[in-house]
Parts: sequence; structure tokens; C-alpha cells
Amino acid sequence: MSCPVPAPALKDLPRVAGDLKSELEGFKPTNLKNADTQEKIVLPSAEDVAQERTHNALIAGVENFKSSSLKRTDTREKIVLPNAQDVAAEKTEKALIAGIERFDPSKLKHTETQEKNPLPDKDVIEQEKGQRQLISGIENFDSSKLRHAETCEKNPLPTKEIIDQEKSA
Repeated sequence: MSCPVPAPALKDLPRVAGDLKSELEGFKPTNLKNADTQEKIVLPSAEDVAQERTHNALIAGVENFKSSSLKRTDTREKIVLPNAQDVAAEKTEKALIAGIERFDPSKLKHTETQEKNPLPDKDVIEQEKGQRQLISGIENFDSSKLRHAETCEKNPLPTKEIIDQEKSA
């Protein structure tokens, strides 16, 4: 059973300010401007719907999963022991690291460093300059400075007298 709620008294109702009340009473709907309403409802694409269905199906499958459908399996642990070569390599590596860690630099002997930078003598420098000049002369050769020349082949044949002399000799 519910009891009826009494209506509030006039004095308990909220009051409207006088200037707002006069504006509301003088309101004319003809003063409003016409506006076109545009509905901007973007519907999901077919791909979005398919993706959401797949996601929901996956979540439902996880939530409704029954562990009683699993099969019992035995776990076999395979421990692979290192062979003799691996053990030997690890021992040598540990010995090297230990030797480096225990190294005493005070046992080193002091040495004087002698820098040797033999410079080439004048003959070698001149020879190299000559080679560079020759190479640059070949690379920078200007064939436009050549003049045209005609070749005349001269093959002097022996005279009749010389031929006779050679026959008689």
C-alpha cells in the first residue's frame, strides 16, 4: 500500500524572477528563425558489426568455458645436460674472466714508446710529382688543340740499276 503524496503548497513552489517572468509572458513564437535540422547519426559499417560480433562471441566463449571438457595430460620435463665440450668451453671462459678480474697492473714494466715516421727523401717526392703531373696531363688532355695532318706514305722502290747490281752480286 502506498500513500498518496500531497501536492505542495503555493508558498513552497520556487519563485521566478520578475524580469524573466515578463519575458516569458511576452514571448512570441513568430520571432523565431527557421532552422533546418540535420541528424548526424553515423551507423556502423558491416566490418564494424562483424568485428563486434566476433569480439562478443570470443568473450561469451571465455565466460561460458567449461573446464570439464579439458583432457588430463602428463607433463614431461626434458633436462638436457651439457656435453664435455660445453663444460670445457665454460671452464676456459670462467678462467679467462677470473684472470682479467685478478690482473695486477703493478707487475707491468715501464717502456718508452718511440714513434717512427720515416719521411720520403727528395728523390721519391720528385718522382711522385712527376707521375702525378703525367697522370693529370693525360686526364686533362685537350684534343681541340690538335691540328689536322695528312699522312703521305712514301715507299721508294729500288731503281733498275740497283736491282741489276743486286742480281749480279
